[in-house]
Amino acid sequence: MADRLPLERDLLRRYDVTGPRYTSYPTAAQFTEAFDAERYRQQVAWSNEDPMPRPLSLYVHVPFCRTVCFYCACNKVITANYRRAEQYLERLIDELDLQAALFDDDRPVEQLHLGGGTPTYFTDDDLARLITAINDRFPLAAPADREFSIEVDPRTVDRARIAQLAELGFNRLSLGVQDFDADVQKAINRIQGVQDTADVVAEARAQGFHSVNLDLMYGLPLQTPERLSRTLDAVLDIRPDRIALYNYAHMPEMFRIQRQIRDGSLPAAEEKLTLLIEAMQRLAGAGYRYIGMDHFALPGDELAQAAEDGTLHRNFQGYATRPDLDLIGLGASSIGQIGDAYSQNRRDPESHATAVSAGELPVWRGVELTADDRLRRDVIQSVMCQGTIDFEAVGERHGIVFNQYFGDALEALTPLVDDGLVTIGERSLQVTDRGQFFLRNVAMPFDAYLAEASNARRFSRVI
Repeated sequence: MADRLPLERDLLRRYDVTGPRYTSYPTAAQFTEAFDAERYRQQVAWSNEDPMPRPLSLYVHVPFCRTVCFYCACNKVITANYRRAEQYLERLIDELDLQAALFDDDRPVEQLHLGGGTPTYFTDDDLARLITAINDRFPLAAPADREFSIEVDPRTVDRARIAQLAELGFNRLSLGVQDFDADVQKAINRIQGVQDTADVVAEARAQGFHSVNLDLMYGLPLQTPERLSRTLDAVLDIRPDRIALYNYAHMPEMFRIQRQIRDGSLPAAEEKLTLLIEAMQRLAGAGYRYIGMDHFALPGDELAQAAEDGTLHRNFQGYATRPDLDLIGLGASSIGQIGDAYSQNRRDPESHATAVSAGELPVWRGVELTADDRLRRDVIQSVMCQGTIDFEAVGERHGIVFNQYFGDALEALTPLVDDGLVTIGERSLQVTDRGQFFLRNVAMPFDAYLAEASNARRFSRVI
């Protein structure tokens, strides 16, 4: 692949607007409490009746952390009281009982993801108990067909714990790093050594993990191009299979903990662009393929292969390699997708526990997709994952004439065409090399909900 990416400062500046990340369509901004547990059960029943029922993916949210990171916008609980985690695990197992009773036995679990919070807040014994509970209640796919991943805070694990995770069946690992610079780490309240992180990755490779991801951030307090460059030196020495380079979205009005970060300590807008451009060029120059949005992968990684063969998918964890799964969300605030419906659990562990203890599914809200939603989801997924739209194929799948149905959206893309970000012909739309960094901008004109004024405040900036 090319060792330089066509990143242009003026374009990045011009298209730096707010917009969805499109991990779903409709986005969570459209979820309503009219979608309740009964409607969820109906969606599961319909999915079971499909002539070829989809295999299953499980997402388990573990909200607990021992210390708080000031940049964090996740749904989390900061506590040193491990008893709270033990109680939460009890309710997770109860929720597994409720969910397993709904699904037919011919639907194996091919994918499992533990996210947080800090999943490794759980002890080895409690993680083993959770995996055993899943195994006892759901049929698991053959080991060779499983994609079992877990998010890990390197400060909470050592080589022995990584070996234990491998024994439990995990074969993919994602580690939070953000930045290795000591001053930046102090500013975000996350002190983490390079060697500790490298040791975790080395052990994961020794244990046969298929893929290891490191999360980085640009735009953090006190971050400079020089400091981020030194972090990238360390990361490239470790050479993970995947790297996620996230934009730090400073929204203290929404996330109170971010008020611990002084506005004056953040990089100015132009310096933030420099951080982004130089980091992406470094990663491309080191042999990483740009997948889209925030994601990079080495050419041999499954994510890069999926991008190459057109099977890339986007879900609530970001880019993924398996599109044809129904997703069950477990735990407080988790989101699932069954058929043509999304659902989200109650947000806090207490209300989640209250519902589950009463024998009720903890469904808080969701949305059932209309025919128009399904069509637009198809189009937006095509943009975000393949960078192209085949007008005739979309029209045949949904019974429309694409250019007529989406005439307004195609017209709205005229500035992007003029800037060389997309080409639009009679039969297709194609995102250009210059436009691959603006996928959200390309997708947004196809979003029927963005015109609602209340939505604009919900989303982070594109760049």
